[in-house]
Amino acid sequence: FRRDIGHRALCRLRGSCGPVVGIVMGSDSDLSVMQEAADFLKSLGIKHEIVISSAHRTPDQSAEYAGTAAERGLKIIIAGAGMAAHLAGVLAAHTMLPVIGVPIDASSLGGLDALLSTVQMPPGIPVATMGIGKAGAKNAAVLAARILALDNADLGAALEQHNRNMAEQVAKKNKVLNQ
Repeated sequence: FRRDIGHRALCRLRGSCGPVVGIVMGSDSDLSVMQEAADFLKSLGIKHEIVISSAHRTPDQSAEYAGTAAERGLKIIIAGAGMAAHLAGVLAAHTMLPVIGVPIDASSLGGLDALLSTVQMPPGIPVATMGIGKAGAKNAAVLAARILALDNADLGAALEQHNRNMAEQVAKKNKVLNQ
């Protein structure tokens, strides 16, 4: 049975709902990277939460977070971790929500260890894996917004405007370069 129906009804009654995207990081040292995701979501007015939960140091907390995410109203989880970056996979194993992984450069391997740990998932436990670092974190937020825009026309329009703004910036830089 669906446990989120009561949550949705309460949201309608209150006129506002809680976060729809959860940003999870394995350590507070990951915040400088994951802030990129939070900033992009905020720019679009997408409610989100940021938490620290380690796949290795607090595995029960991570499982609980993912296992209760849908009933708390989350639609998507973005998980960032470095080194043996198993966080996104652990979260994906405990939820049916889409999980987007962000590998973080936290070792002498330049983030490749985190990339491989995040992207190499067994069949049936998918993690949509982004690039390493800040660009990956921003792209995770963009992907989350695109998923949410599937049933939110206003958000879709905001994303289209964002793309037009990026194109205009490229055109302006090209014009300056060729003067």
